[in-house]
Amino acid sequence: MKCPHCGSSNFRKNGKRRGKQNHLCKNCKRQFVDVYSLRHKYPDETKRKCLEMYLNGMGFRAIERVTKVSHVTVANWVEEQGKKLSDVPELETVPEVGEVDELPTFVGSKKDKVWIWTAVNHF
Repeated sequence: MKCPHCGSSNFRKNGKRRGKQNHLCKNCKRQFVDVYSLRHKYPDETKRKCLEMYLNGMGFRAIERVTKVSHVTVANWVEEQGKKLSDVPELETVPEVGEVDELPTFVGSKKDKVWIWTAVNHF
């Protein structure tokens, strides 16, 4: 067994958490449990339904209220699906019409003004 954070095998026992042995890594000082178990395994149909709700504009907490699935779990599912998408869509033609939006903001102090520009092709 190794520390999940730094990979070291230099650790000691550090009590129990929820009935499982807890360990303390001597190198990075992180605590970890031997075996992590998934508390919930949702059916694929529930996952699909939650993702559809998100795509239709529902917020994470609204999805949680309807389906009784944690909003954190739904956010993780959305992130997991987002990683499968390509970063830049393949464009065969240059769009004739686009939309540009600007957002003034600041970083650190109001003296350090930054402009964020977003260009969108709605077609």
